[in-house]
Amino acid sequence: MTLADTRSGIAAVYDELSVRLGVRMDSAAIVRRLGPPLEMELANWLPVEEIAAAADLFREIYPDKGVPVHTAMAGAYEAVEAVRAGGGRVIVVTGKNIRDAVGTVELLGLAVDEVVGSVFGAAKGSALARFGAAAYVGDHVADIEAARAGGAVSVTVATGPYTVGELRDHGADVTLGDLTEFATWFADWRRRDELR
Repeated sequence: MTLADTRSGIAAVYDELSVRLGVRMDSAAIVRRLGPPLEMELANWLPVEEIAAAADLFREIYPDKGVPVHTAMAGAYEAVEAVRAGGGRVIVVTGKNIRDAVGTVELLGLAVDEVVGSVFGAAKGSALARFGAAAYVGDHVADIEAARAGGAVSVTVATGPYTVGELRDHGADVTLGDLTEFATWFADWRRRDELR
């Protein structure tokens, strides 16, 4: 939940999945801990041998039930514009599969340059390094690992499952309350970088 608030969409998909599988899943609890891959979450509710099929069904349901109700996080458009106005590129690197990540970006009209999907934690590092990312913004402690793995500054926003203090304690280089603080931080960061 860095650029897009996907909570209501994900909850709706889990609720539908729960009905179709006949397995009670607590979608409210699930959205409070968003971040890890789908299969890891499904392991909390299903036997191992049923996870792959349930993940496939979840992904089948998602474009119709999940994506249409996604909304932009406060400050998302301004954050993207700040980077683009500063001559940078905006790359979305997410655990969400590429189809649904692109669908969300397009639905919200976010002016991003590239989307990389289906990567989590330090595995995001290779994509960040490939694009030469100077900073990586995320809402999860695994995004701090991603930034480190990709050689980027770790910028975190407390709009996911962690508070500013928890993100700081996990070693984030920068902690923001939300994306509405990003443009100011980014302008200051660029200014400091130019003075070096």
